[in-house]
Amino acid sequence: MKSLIVKRSIIIDGHKTSVSLEDAFWHCLKDIAHIRRTTVSTMIGDIDKFRRQNNLSSAIRLFVLDQVQSLAPKPPGESRADAGMLQQGVLTQL
Repeated sequence: MKSLIVKRSIIIDGHKTSVSLEDAFWHCLKDIAHIRRTTVSTMIGDIDKFRRQNNLSSAIRLFVLDQVQSLAPKPPGESRADAGMLQQGVLTQL
């Protein structure tokens, strides 16, 4: 059975590394980078600098999740749970 997670090589601050991400997360990450007019490598470098998780792939997933959740409409009278990197102030730094 083919793995749903793909290992991708990237360069962060001149150092080659790899991250293992599902295609859906990778495509969202590319879209976010395009909207921000930056490269995926630059954005991953920023995520790497401010991450609270030991695993870079997990930090990227949480970043993408926070970005997608920030676009979701909130039900009347309820607020979105500010978890992950948004609560830790990472997204405001990126």
